[in-house]
Amino acid sequence: MFLGTHYPRLDDKGRLTLPAKFRDELAGGLMVTKGQDHCLYVFPRAEFEQMARKVAEAPFTNDAVRAYQRYLFAGTDEQRPDGQGRVLIAPELRRYAGLTKECVVVGAFTRLEIWDAAAWQTYLEEHEDGYAEAREEVIPGVF
Repeated sequence: MFLGTHYPRLDDKGRLTLPAKFRDELAGGLMVTKGQDHCLYVFPRAEFEQMARKVAEAPFTNDAVRAYQRYLFAGTDEQRPDGQGRVLIAPELRRYAGLTKECVVVGAFTRLEIWDAAAWQTYLEEHEDGYAEAREEVIPGVF
């Protein structure tokens, strides 16, 4: 379970140090892929495989499904953290997420999200009031 907010820096080689509390769960390998809102998603390999199977089972006769499958699978990079817990973020993934030196890693339960720090701050400013003022059930059965 991935929770919390962390503030690692991207080094000059494009590596990001994963938060120490998540390293054991990701030591066996992880998948970095383009996420929604121009962040990156980091899944443990097994979690990604489960999700990828569902995506692959969607009917490829649908244009939108094919486009989503292509974008997801072509934009995914398999990584294994080094001895210091660092992973290399591919240049295309860094470009997609607009990553600079200052990054934010957000726990999102089954995945991590990697954000550029300025983009994360903008996201929070744009969405914080909506979260604080939610009056109806956004997710059935929750609250």
